[in-house]
Formats: sequence, C-alpha cells, structure tokens
Amino acid sequence: MDPTQASAITVTPLNFFLDFRNATPVPLNETVCENWREIHHLVFHMANICFAIGLVIPTTFNLHMIALRAMLTIGCVLFIIWATLFRCALDIMVWNVVFLLVNFLHFIYLVYKKRPIKIDKELSSLYKRMFEPLHVPPEQFQRLTGQFCNIQTLKTGQAYAAEDKTSVDDRLSILLKGKMKVSYRGHFLHNIYPCAFIDSPEFRSTQMNRGEKFQVSITADDNCKFLCWTRERLTFFLESEPFLFEIFKHLIGKDITNKLYSLNDPTLNDKASQKMDQQPTLCSQLSVMQMRNSMASSSDSEDGLQHFLRGTSTASSLRPPSPHLRASQKMKPIEESVEDDVFEPAAATRVQAHP
Repeated sequence: MDPTQASAITVTPLNFFLDFRNATPVPLNETVCENWREIHHLVFHMANICFAIGLVIPTTFNLHMIALRAMLTIGCVLFIIWATLFRCALDIMVWNVVFLLVNFLHFIYLVYKKRPIKIDKELSSLYKRMFEPLHVPPEQFQRLTGQFCNIQTLKTGQAYAAEDKTSVDDRLSILLKGKMKVSYRGHFLHNIYPCAFIDSPEFRSTQMNRGEKFQVSITADDNCKFLCWTRERLTFFLESEPFLFEIFKHLIGKDITNKLYSLNDPTLNDKASQKMDQQPTLCSQLSVMQMRNSMASSSDSEDGLQHFLRGTSTASSLRPPSPHLRASQKMKPIEESVEDDVFEPAAATRVQAHP
C-alpha cells in the first residue's frame, strides 16, 4: 500500500450518524414493513389484558398488591402457553418462566402476610375492647402478648399488692376476668373491672421515681385472671415499637382518668366504666400518691382520710381550695366581734387610728 492510499484512509472520517438533510424521501406506498404479519393468537392478547388489568388496579383497594401479583402471574402463564404452543420461541418461554416464579413467590408471601391471626380466646375480648378501636393490627397484638407476658390467676381474697410492702417496679397487669378492690388502710376506694389496668398509676409513677412501694392494697374480690407483663422487657419492647408505645401511653392515661372518676364514685360499675372510655386523658402524669390518696402524701392523720371518704374529689385535693367551697364541720365559726370589725365603716377606723 503506497503512502497516498494510507493517507486517504486515515483522513476519511467514519460517519456513524444519519444525515437527515441529505436523506432521500421515501414514497408513501413504500414502508419499512411492507407485509404485516398476521395477528397473534388469542392467548397472547389475553396475557397482555391481564398485565393491563394488574397495572390499573387502584392503590386504594385493600388487596391491590395481591391482585397485581395475581394478574401478573396469570399473564406470565398465558405467555408461556403462547410461546410454547403457538410461537415455538424458546427465549420468550424462558423469560416468562423466570417472571412467573418471581411473581408467584411474591404472591404467596403477600397472601401469607394477610392470613387471619388467631387470637387466644382469653385475650379476644381484651383486643376487641382496648386495642382494636385504636387500629392495632392483630399481628402486633399477638407479638405484644405472646413473648414476655403470662396469664396468672388469683382466688377470692388473695392479694395482688400489699400496702407499703409490694414493689411497683416489677410488673404491669390488665385484669381479664373477675373483680378486684383497692383499699387504703382498710378503707375501700374503688373497684377494678375486666379490661382495665390493675396498677397503671404505679406504672406511671415509677417512670418518674423508682423504688416505690404500693400505697394501696389490691385484693381479688372474685376469682380473677389477669395478663401480666414484666416491666423491664415490656419497656424494652415498646422502645422498638413507637406505634405501640404511643398506644400504651394513651391507654394508661385513660385508665388513670377512669380511676380518678371512680375515686369520686366508689360504686361505679363496669358498664359505667365502659362509658368513661370515651373521656380524654387528663391526669396521666400524676403520681400514685396524688391519684389514689387524695390526702397529703406524708400525712398519717385520720382527719384527712375521713375528709376523703366523705366524698372530696381527687381533683379538688390537688389544687388550692376555692373560696366558694363549703366549710368543714370542724372549722371554727368566725366570732361576731371579729366579723363586726371587718365590716366597720372606714371613717371610724381612721378616727381610731388618728385620735
């Protein structure tokens, strides 16, 4: 090859781009696809219809992901049938077999997640009354009640907690069956009915002050059955479940509010306590001394207890007394001479001050 030919080869550029300006127009009667092939078999079109239906399912439909995977699986099956029996295309069949396996496995997983969760009969009423209205999924409730808690029983007269003896740091319980009574120094305060926390005030109190003892006695008034959590393991579990943590804060606060109402009306029955479930949480941060003992936290006098048993509300004991409240029977009446001095004319007072 002489140098002139070599230079001509090196100078000539490689044109990979189409030059539309110099392109010659093609007549309308001469197209790229001169002879269109015949329409594919009906199975091919049914497969594409399944894909289209799966893609247009709205996300507002509760089972839209399951329906999508089901339609994609059916479409892949139809494509395999079409590629094998009518097209004889190995590559189309292999790709659709892969897609079929992926979609079918995903479909099985979604159906498994939607399976009905069987809740224990002893806990079904608890779930329906306390957790289901707050949209807690059954699987979360099952994890909450199936790992670190147990169901315990008490016979009539047995004590759940003894005043000034039992520690409040160990557990948290919900009454499932029976009735318990709460007393202070032998005086009845209120009852605890099924689907209510037994020691919610103490549980809230120990979040602020550890090492406390029960300030009240809780005994079984009937044969009782209750669900009991270990405090430490429950706290650790709720830290990893923010949704359930907020649910517990709400339920415990509402239960404390119900107990405050029942302090004012010790004869409150179970039906009335169910109606109070709609009341908002008011006193979730109060300590056990403020809630179950409306007297002074360190007072041992019987006068305060008698004042409480006469029907003084817990809320009124936690705030300064109003001047419009009725005076106690033990309060000494104001002497007439002192009262007269109070309503003496102002002029006379000035005369006495400046003789």
